[in-house]
Amino acid sequence: MRKPLLALSLLLISPCSLLGKERTIDTVHSNITVYVGKTGLFSAAGHEHRVSAPIAEGMIDDSDAGSVRFRVEAAKMSVLPEKDQNAVQSAMQQRVLESDKFPEIRFESTSISRIDNGKWAVTGNLTLHGRTNSITVNAHREADAYVGQANIKQTQFGIQPVSAAGGAVKVKDELKIEFLIVPSK
Repeated sequence: MRKPLLALSLLLISPCSLLGKERTIDTVHSNITVYVGKTGLFSAAGHEHRVSAPIAEGMIDDSDAGSVRFRVEAAKMSVLPEKDQNAVQSAMQQRVLESDKFPEIRFESTSISRIDNGKWAVTGNLTLHGRTNSITVNAHREADAYVGQANIKQTQFGIQPVSAAGGAVKVKDELKIEFLIVPSK
């Protein structure tokens, strides 16, 4: 008689933990892309950049409370194919990210608020270039993935946007970040 009662108790308790367990992020199928814009008097002479920021590791809990955290290795970020790709890559690593000095970029959620069915506002701490700031990311569910975007300002993290031609061509302070995060099955 005790075994069926114990089994029933476990079934009543377990669904909560089974529905929202922490899973690793599938780093092969997940991606982060950073869009770097241009500004300045002669901005037409410059060009915009796209940067891939592969997730090195991370965890996601998609229960009602939810949480997400991940790490990016700054040295593995790469400028996507473009004119002057090697020069831009070098400047990004040495002058902007200073990846030898600040090897990791981290995000850890502090709260997740449901906006609508399948849509959330995720607030968390982003550590970049040795500084941590709170940011809010809008995310939504697409099939088995979480997709979204955020905007950050480089200067909030102690990064001075790169400029050329005496400041006539500059990288915009605000960066657009888009992500696709796939939990492991």
